[in-house]
Amino acid sequence: MNDMTIKVKDLKKSFKAIEVLKGVDFEVKRGEIFALLGSNGAGKTTIVNILSTLLKHDGGNASVCGFDVVRQPDKVRQSISLTGQFAAVDGILTGRENLILIAKLRGIQNPSQTADNLLKRFGLSEAANKRAATYSGGMTRRLDIAMSLVGTPAVIFLDEPTTGLDPEGRLEVWKTVEELAGGGTTILLTTQYLDEAEQLADRIAILHGGKIIANGTLEELKKLFPPAEVEYIEKQPSLEDIFLAIIGTGAPTRGEKKGA
Repeated sequence: MNDMTIKVKDLKKSFKAIEVLKGVDFEVKRGEIFALLGSNGAGKTTIVNILSTLLKHDGGNASVCGFDVVRQPDKVRQSISLTGQFAAVDGILTGRENLILIAKLRGIQNPSQTADNLLKRFGLSEAANKRAATYSGGMTRRLDIAMSLVGTPAVIFLDEPTTGLDPEGRLEVWKTVEELAGGGTTILLTTQYLDEAEQLADRIAILHGGKIIANGTLEELKKLFPPAEVEYIEKQPSLEDIFLAIIGTGAPTRGEKKGA
C-alpha cells in the first residue's frame, strides 16, 4: 500500500476520564480528498492534532507520508501543513507580507517570488498590498490556505475550513480545495457541513462514539441507507439522510409529507 499517504490504526486518546478516540482506523490515498465527518466533540480535531504532531495519542499507530507521528515528528512536519478552524493570518501585515514571512520561516530561497506565485494562484494579486485585516472572510481563508502551501507540502489538514464563512466564501474555499487535490495534494478535511463533504470528498468517514462507523465513497455510503426508507423516496438520499441513519439518530422518510 505504498500509495497510502496517511495510515491510522487503532488510534486511542483520552482526556482525563473521557475516552474521545476508542480505536480509530482509516487510510488516505495520495492525492485524495478524505472527509472526516462527526458531530461537535466527536474527536475530529483531536485526530488532526495527533496527525500533525501537536498531540500525542495514548494507543495505536499513526503515520503520515511513511513517517511515524511520534518517532519521526520532524519528518511529518516537513511533509504537512495545517489550516485550523480560525485563519492564522496577521491582520497588520499585507497578504504579500504574510506569505513572505512564512516563506522565510520555511527557508525558501526566493520568498518574494513564492509569495507572488501564490497570490496569483489564489486570485489575490490585486489585494496583495492591502492589509489582511481588510480582506473578506473568503479572501482571508484563501490567504490562509495559500500560506499552508508555502514549501509545497504533500499533505494538508483542513480542520473545518469554512466555519463562519458566508455562502460565497464557502464556494471560494471549495474551489481552492478542488484545485489543490487536482494538483496531487492529499487533503484530510474535517467538517460538520454534510453538503461540503458531499461536494468535495473522494471518500467520507463518519466518526461517532469514538470510532469510525462508516467509511467509503458517497455511493458506497448510500448503500448503507436503510432499504425501508429508500423504498419510499423519490430522490436519492442525501448525505445528511445517510449520516443520521448511520449514527442511529434516525432520519425522516423523505417521501413523507411534513406533519403526516
